[in-house]
Amino acid sequence: MAYPKSHNPFADDDDDEDFRSKNKGFDGAPEDSGMSDAERRQHYLQREVMRTAQSAVDSSYRSIGLIRESEKMGVETAEELMRQGEVLKRTDKMLDNMEQDLKTSQKHIASIKSVWGGLVNYFKGKPETKPPPEQPKAYEANDRLESALATSREQEDKYQASHPNLRKLETGGFGAMASVDGGLSRQNGHPQNRHLREAHQTLDRNLDEMSDGLSRLKNLGLGLQSEIDSQDDSIDSLLNKVDKMDMKINNTNQQLKKLK
Repeated sequence: MAYPKSHNPFADDDDDEDFRSKNKGFDGAPEDSGMSDAERRQHYLQREVMRTAQSAVDSSYRSIGLIRESEKMGVETAEELMRQGEVLKRTDKMLDNMEQDLKTSQKHIASIKSVWGGLVNYFKGKPETKPPPEQPKAYEANDRLESALATSREQEDKYQASHPNLRKLETGGFGAMASVDGGLSRQNGHPQNRHLREAHQTLDRNLDEMSDGLSRLKNLGLGLQSEIDSQDDSIDSLLNKVDKMDMKINNTNQQLKKLK
């Protein structure tokens, strides 16, 4: 195959052609006018660095949002578990009252079976008055869940002020079209470019917030697990009480039938 005289068949110019095709969008930029190919390539790479920084910052904000939603769901689950624990506590108290009533009924049945017991009951004065029912104390979850829940609730106000979905973010300063004057080299571990340095600082803050959020989620999850285990034990205890109560009620019914 014959090549044109101006073409070198051994030249490796794929990279240059690929760069030119990708860089067509920057040819019209004012800052690119009058630049050589090498300068334009460097400018293009600098912009790619800025795009990458912007993408990382945006991704960190989305991650914070997901952590926030997970934490909110965890708080709602904890609150629902505490309401369920309150119901279990009231049910347990109700079963204790029923057991006490059954004991009183057993005493009455025993006295009715005895003639003398019946006469005593007849001439007996005022019946015994029961003490007023004790008001149950407010339900308290396990200490681990209470502590994690308090920490997450305190964080709620901070999220309302700083969550990216609740305010307009000012991220244009280090975006893809930000100025790249000053270079991208590092000095004392930090980029010299102001916009890139701001992006790194924002990313560092977001990573710290993500770390704190994940730590709170972990504590919340451990607290939820402890509360679930505790309520499982309460449910098992309630089931045992219900079984015993059912046997006592059946026994009382049988005794009442014999009195007829």
